[in-house]
Amino acid sequence: MSGRLVLVRHGQSHGNVDRRLDTRPPGAALTDLGRDQALAFARDLPQPAGMVAHSVALRAAQTAEAIGGELGLDTLEIEGIHEVQVGELEDRNDDDAIASFERVYQRWHQGDLDVPMPGGETGNEVLDRYVPVLTQLRMRHLDDDAWHDDIVVVSHGAAIRLVSAVVAGVDGSFALDHHLANAESVVLAPITDGRWSCLHWSTLTPPFYPEPDVHPVEDALSSADPMG
Repeated sequence: MSGRLVLVRHGQSHGNVDRRLDTRPPGAALTDLGRDQALAFARDLPQPAGMVAHSVALRAAQTAEAIGGELGLDTLEIEGIHEVQVGELEDRNDDDAIASFERVYQRWHQGDLDVPMPGGETGNEVLDRYVPVLTQLRMRHLDDDAWHDDIVVVSHGAAIRLVSAVVAGVDGSFALDHHLANAESVVLAPITDGRWSCLHWSTLTPPFYPEPDVHPVEDALSSADPMG
């Protein structure tokens, strides 16, 4: 099995520029920079891709369209891999909303997956809709000895970090401390017994050590891109 799963965060959106918690599809469109980021991602892929899939969000579809156009591939929309749904925090960009999101998100990475976003999803609900999609892609393609290409899946930063940490056994403190910028990716490879190995987390390669001192709330409040 040589094919890998490349979970790439969409390019910059207008919601990102505004620092908005833009999670409900279809959401905001890409900026011109976001499209350029998607094209650059496609040009820099180290291995051939045989499929480009994306979430139901507009920014993910537009990112996938740019990647697929560069690679000469059609794109496939897949339900279940959209961003963490933040409920009452939707479309807000004030510090209180961002801090509230990050406090819950930190608890998920610390194992409290049943804690909900205010009026939104729990961590387990995100995993329950997202992980089966990865399993199906694996069973239909990556586990097939005749399949040798990567599968590019355009998704969303917070969801990618949570799912990747859980399915590949990456320490939650590492995931909290290593955000994904627009058009950065996590690369997963199938291993034995249905498990996954994380080969790349953005530019980093294993081993992925726990981070002893993480401050996701403070980091997000000082960041221009709190959803990454």
